[in-house]
Amino acid sequence: MRKKLNRILVIMFTLLLSLVLAQSTTAQPPAPAKKPMPKFPMSIDPDPRVEQRKYHFEETDEDLGYVLYVSSKVSKDKKNPLIVALHGLGGDANFIVRDRLVDLAEEGGYIAVGPLGYNVGGWYGSPVLGFGGRPVEPPNLAELSEKDVMNVVTMMEKEFNVDENRIYLMGHSMGGAGALFLGQKYKEKWAAVAAIAPAAFTMLPDRAEMLTTFHDAKLPVMIVQGVEDFAVEIKYTYQWIETMKELKMDYYYLEFPFGDHGTIISDGMPDIFRFFVRYTKAGKIEIERPVFFNRKKPPVNE
Repeated sequence: MRKKLNRILVIMFTLLLSLVLAQSTTAQPPAPAKKPMPKFPMSIDPDPRVEQRKYHFEETDEDLGYVLYVSSKVSKDKKNPLIVALHGLGGDANFIVRDRLVDLAEEGGYIAVGPLGYNVGGWYGSPVLGFGGRPVEPPNLAELSEKDVMNVVTMMEKEFNVDENRIYLMGHSMGGAGALFLGQKYKEKWAAVAAIAPAAFTMLPDRAEMLTTFHDAKLPVMIVQGVEDFAVEIKYTYQWIETMKELKMDYYYLEFPFGDHGTIISDGMPDIFRFFVRYTKAGKIEIERPVFFNRKKPPVNE
């Protein structure tokens, strides 16, 4: 089942990002406007353990979906860690809050929530890349997408006894770009941030300024990348890593020699959880250094 899902993810995200990048980098006049990208996401059978929820989004007077998994170890009588997981382009959070993430959330006693980000191509506040020649719709999509994420975080803090020192942010592809953007914008909120194959192309010119915010806030970052990822090529991720290295940030870089844009989600998840468990907003937890598997070389800051 997971192998089939990975094949679907590779095909879907590669095609979607290829269309987006072709439109954003071409020197030709833009094609005639097409209908806006629909809000209805590409569907996938949800993990049966994950709850499908909706809430009313006052900014546009409509209901937006999000997904939630709550470990059986979560209790109102104690503080519980929260993971916010941002999905990739074209699908909803069922593409990331599932399978191994859910397994690890159960084991570690996490609340794991996946916002929609207003629609399936909202980019979570980071610069929106138009999809296949379609106009950005609505024009304030980035703002709405960001607002949706932070609304969901606030709802989780109200509903559960969330440990404010252990709120973590992760994302894949478009969600990886969103994790980097929201990570630095709301730096006081997160204990650590992880970006999986981040499609953060438009933010590359601003990466030094963005990453300096992480550095100054002492906010640790993890980047996970597959060498055989042809949707988010490794050459783009290397630019982020080199800047992190120059800034002497607290970061980890995990590289899978045979990882692609789909397999990297599940394969990288155990190490992301090992990374998260080491950090609170108060700083690094002094435990034995976690073992990172399936990497070609150690994180470049070691």
